[in-house]
Amino acid sequence: MKQIDTIIFDLGGVLIDWNPEYVFFDAFDGDKEKMQWFLDTICTSDWNENQDAGYPLAQATLDLINKFPEHEQHIKLFYGDWEKMLGGTIDGTVKILQDLIQSKKYKVVALTNWSHETFPIAQKRFEFLGWFEGIVVSGDEKTRKPFKDIYEICLNRFNITPEKSLFIDDNLRNIEAANTLGINGIHFKNSEKLIQQLKNYNIQLS
Repeated sequence: MKQIDTIIFDLGGVLIDWNPEYVFFDAFDGDKEKMQWFLDTICTSDWNENQDAGYPLAQATLDLINKFPEHEQHIKLFYGDWEKMLGGTIDGTVKILQDLIQSKKYKVVALTNWSHETFPIAQKRFEFLGWFEGIVVSGDEKTRKPFKDIYEICLNRFNITPEKSLFIDDNLRNIEAANTLGINGIHFKNSEKLIQQLKNYNIQLS
């Protein structure tokens, strides 16, 4: 194994707690079954990921209302109340990020599936997003993980050698895609386990 010189962080689910349930649990009056049906059937993760790849939020909302007019009120909530889906920071991982940057041993960047329309909201709220050497936002690039081209954009933009890089993401699908390009990967579960996983790559934290 080559020595790691670059660490690539995913954001949502790794450093930022984002969950549509923060909006829809109340919208469905605490009925988890109805909420889950709506998120599995109407405002699905696949639908949201299309906007992560640059599709306009207003058009996506209109498309879905045309398809499911009886759910118009709840569909409008998805992006209308999107900011309320940001639950806060995942503090343990933010501390790890801070330690890695302060060590000055690594290039530290981010690669995120995120709409270019909503990402500025997160930038205003989370100071640590300014700590990275750079961030590749899928919505800006009009593509997203797990497609090969977004990883290549990240590698080329920041002059990263795949075999010397380590990618941390909470979605195994995205890790497996990175692996095909020679990028080492850690499937994120929680901050405590991440510390141990980093040690496997000879990365010690203060």
